[in-house]
Amino acid sequence: MANQVMCGGWSGTEDATEETQESCDAVKDQVEKETNQKYVVYKAVKYRSQVVAGLNLTIKVFAGEEDYIHLSVFQQLSCNGVKVELVNVEVGKTKDDPLGTF
Repeated sequence: MANQVMCGGWSGTEDATEETQESCDAVKDQVEKETNQKYVVYKAVKYRSQVVAGLNLTIKVFAGEEDYIHLSVFQQLSCNGVKVELVNVEVGKTKDDPLGTF
């Protein structure tokens, strides 16, 4: 069951959904350009969200072996068209690193 979030507040960390993976996939090219790496394994595992004038997402992505990356993503409201933008990426993360905002 999803956490109840008031507008502007961050949710707790939750298991990634199909929609979370779709947001990750939408910014994969940007992530690869930013990190100068190609990801064969690229699977969203956890996320946090914040409802603003759109949706801010912080996503933990499994990138193979022991490698994880954290993505900060902004998704525009659907009335403005579905546009997902990479805001920031952090590499060198582990499975146990907490998923914070950045």
